[in-house]
Amino acid sequence: VQLQAFGGGLVQAGGSLRLSCAASGRPFGSYVIAWFRQAPGKEREFVAGISWSGDSTYYADSVKGRFTISRDNAGNTAYLQMNSLKPEDTAVYYCAADIYSGSYNRPTYKFDHWGHGTLVTVSS
Repeated sequence: VQLQAFGGGLVQAGGSLRLSCAASGRPFGSYVIAWFRQAPGKEREFVAGISWSGDSTYYADSVKGRFTISRDNAGNTAYLQMNSLKPEDTAVYYCAADIYSGSYNRPTYKFDHWGHGTLVTVSS
């Protein structure tokens, strides 16, 4: 599967952005999708994951209650709705995919497929 993330940009603190992850190749519904991010000078970290069907989701504590992950299998796209953004959310955001069904709630799992990142900058 090939992934492409887009939708990043510059937003003020407290604002919102929605990231999209478009997929092509093998049927989209066969993959768990997750979002990761990497801030300058920091290691990449797990943000959120969603199961094949979209029925189950999992979030990092730092974004719980502010971010929402979702997917549209018919449209081969996953989303990350980000609300109440903070300057510490500034990072390059990546979407990732894996066929292992149990990967959506395992932040340290090594996902097989990655898209190019999209930069999110939150100004204070």
